[in-house]
Amino acid sequence: MNLEQARTNMVEQQIRTWEVLDQEVLDLLYVVPREEFVPQQHRALAFSDLELPIGEGQRMWQPKLEARVLQELALRKSDKVLEVGTGSGYLAALMAHRAGHVVSVEISPRLAAFGRRNVERHGIDNVTLETGDAARGWPSHAVYDAIVLTGSTPVLPQAFLEQLAPGGRLFAVVGEAPAMRARLVTCSAPGAWRSTDLFETVIAPLANAEHPPRFRF
Repeated sequence: MNLEQARTNMVEQQIRTWEVLDQEVLDLLYVVPREEFVPQQHRALAFSDLELPIGEGQRMWQPKLEARVLQELALRKSDKVLEVGTGSGYLAALMAHRAGHVVSVEISPRLAAFGRRNVERHGIDNVTLETGDAARGWPSHAVYDAIVLTGSTPVLPQAFLEQLAPGGRLFAVVGEAPAMRARLVTCSAPGAWRSTDLFETVIAPLANAEHPPRFRF
């Protein structure tokens, strides 16, 4: 398998055609080797347009979604980022190259260990990896300039909005299957947020994600 040709095909055929045109994002996909964050048994599929299983019932996003989120967040070297759901550590590694610091929280101890090994193996030192349930916010390092939820949530908890700094951006997939929308929320001023729905998609929910209240009769 020609890894570099497969990587180029991924960038040109999957990612660029999905409205990811930021050249710095595209270049970064050559810098951080995706195949080294994929479980060994799935490495041959590292550049495929697929969600790949990483254990504990969780999956890596499709490459085009990772790249699109990176573009939408428009990270800067001064940004502090919260990632909810470390998974393989790949998205954290990508964001670490563009941001000042990434705080990544994983609820599964086994996946947290997997993600930690991957990040540390690549010498990335501006990522703080923590184990816990951040499905409804993570106040210990707030406020954040960017927040990304790697699992869907039926409703977006208010805590995330309140943990977003002025000028901050939040990416989340909101809703329940089959009707989920990728949403970008921008904090325009303290207590003021602007929300834009970007596209429709379906991804697995966060463990312990917040649900809307149910009516009782």
